[in-house]
Amino acid sequence: MGNTGKTSLTGRMADFVLGLRFEDIPAAELKEAKRFLLDSVGCALAAVPNADMAAMHRFVARQGGVPEATVIGSGLRTNAANAALMNSLLVRALDYNDIFWEQDPSHPSDIIFGAVSPAEAAGLDGRAALVGILVAYELELRWCLACFPGVREVGWHHATLTQLVSPFVAGKVYGLDRDQLVAAAGIAGSSHYTLGGVVAGHLTNMKNTADPLATQAGVLAAQMAMEGYSGPVEVIEGKEGFQHVLHNVELKPEILLDGLGTKWLITRCGYKAFPTEALTHQPMSAVQGIMKDERLVAEDVASIHIQTTTRGADILSDPSKYDPQTRETADHSLPYCLAAVAADGGVYPNSFAEEKLFDPRIRTLLKKIKVVANPEIDALFPGTKRAIATITTNDGRRFERTVDHAKGSPENPMSDEELVAKFRANASAVMDTAAQDRVIEATMDFEKQRDLAAYMQLLVTAR
Repeated sequence: MGNTGKTSLTGRMADFVLGLRFEDIPAAELKEAKRFLLDSVGCALAAVPNADMAAMHRFVARQGGVPEATVIGSGLRTNAANAALMNSLLVRALDYNDIFWEQDPSHPSDIIFGAVSPAEAAGLDGRAALVGILVAYELELRWCLACFPGVREVGWHHATLTQLVSPFVAGKVYGLDRDQLVAAAGIAGSSHYTLGGVVAGHLTNMKNTADPLATQAGVLAAQMAMEGYSGPVEVIEGKEGFQHVLHNVELKPEILLDGLGTKWLITRCGYKAFPTEALTHQPMSAVQGIMKDERLVAEDVASIHIQTTTRGADILSDPSKYDPQTRETADHSLPYCLAAVAADGGVYPNSFAEEKLFDPRIRTLLKKIKVVANPEIDALFPGTKRAIATITTNDGRRFERTVDHAKGSPENPMSDEELVAKFRANASAVMDTAAQDRVIEATMDFEKQRDLAAYMQLLVTAR
């Protein structure tokens, strides 16, 4: 490798990865990793019956592969990279998994099975997988904090950051040495930049698939490096590397490397109370609160007026979002989500079933919703994602509510009881209560799981 790789940013991240031991993880952070794992497998189980997941499952099954890792739901055994792709996609499919958004937005749980599937394939235990999960969160969150104005702000998807994290996650599980870790980061980090267009305008299956593909890429890169394959050692700061090519983003290395192994960030990541794009949550919470507290029903509503960020008014409320034809567009449509909350009291995974998309009560409400950008709210963003909702009723009453922190955020946390309730609601379509109990117990004691193949069998569903 030479001296360059010894001082590169990837080399310094490799030092953190190499030095991290299970015993180093504080109790609060360890518990949070297990909570995110439970939340993620619940989201995955809820997605198992979906037609798009069935299509990707057919694709993965057709690829074949060494039967070394298990796919959630079906129990298909395939190679670690393909299992990581399929399981990560199941976690991501409903847009119901975790959310971190202080600078760049991201869903670190997209990378969880970049640790669990390789650990299962390697015959490792829950402790080894948990270390990989911590690597995922600690590096991904730092990448999100270190880019100014943020890669998403200049048109790139956050999978562009995941490609630089997932090889370290899988590499830690596979026991790569320092040179191999740097090589793996160079392999993945020079080949998987993702356009933000996958989450703009009319949305397709790629909205959910972009980040799982970056997770799979990390597993493949780690496997390649394990065989002695090399990659750029300065993929971040080198000539035509990340910093050079993304010239309209300022990367602050001091933030990227700050406190690795001593200052833990995982507890700053949030959970989703709704299976929708993150910026819909504050407006939805405001409308939900008004409807509930004032005992309103959809037929009472004359208009819903929302003040939010420019992003929320533009990307989430463009003309296509007022006439969503697919689940992928609907769960990124602020008007649809608001209409569903007003009609049904909340938004759930089944809120995006095809028959629900054309529910006359929701379609009628869509015409009554107006979303506008508020520059004062933009000035608070992204630290505070304020939304102001005003509902006017047919008899002339007017109610207003401001929400700054969505349920599930660190400022408005989700309790263990609420997290378990969310898991049960997600899993109930494919798993009975006794099976749910077994998953909850095994996941919250994940460090005691000696056989990850046996754990994954708990996630195989009869339906």
